[in-house]
Amino acid sequence: MTATPTFAARLRGLPDPETSPECYDGVALKRGIAWLVDVTVIAVISALLVPLTAFVGLFFFPLMMMVVGFVYRVATIASGSATWGMRLMAIELRDGDDRPLDTTQAFLHTTGYAVSMMVFPLQLVSMAMMLLTPHGQGLTDSVLATTALRRRR
Repeated sequence: MTATPTFAARLRGLPDPETSPECYDGVALKRGIAWLVDVTVIAVISALLVPLTAFVGLFFFPLMMMVVGFVYRVATIASGSATWGMRLMAIELRDGDDRPLDTTQAFLHTTGYAVSMMVFPLQLVSMAMMLLTPHGQGLTDSVLATTALRRRR
C-alpha cells in the first residue's frame, strides 16, 4: 500500500517561496487584475456572438458568458498555461513539477474555478488562500497541486 504524498511533496518542483520569493511577489494582485481583463474579454466575445444567435442570446447572456468563459479559460490555459489576462500580467499556472498545465489540467482547473464561482463561499475561501498561503494558491490550486507564478524568462 502506498502512502499519499504530503502537500509539500506534491509541490516539489516549484520554487520555494522562502528562497525564491521573487517568483511569487505580487502574484495575488496580478491574478485579480488578470481576472478583470479576462471577464472583459469574455464579455466582448459574448457580445459579438449575440447577433449570431439572432439576438436570442440576449435572453441567456449570463449563461452565454459562462459557456464562453469556460471554453476561453480551458483553451487559453491549455495553449499557454495562462489566460490572456494572466499573460498580460506576466503570470502563468504551473503544476507541482513546475510544468505548464496540459489540456486535462486546464479543464480540471477551469472546472474548479467554475464551481467556486457558483458557490460563493468557496470563492471567498479561495481568495483568502491566495493571500495567505506560502505558494499563493487558491482552493482549486491546492486540490490540483498547481500555482500561479511570475512568468520566468
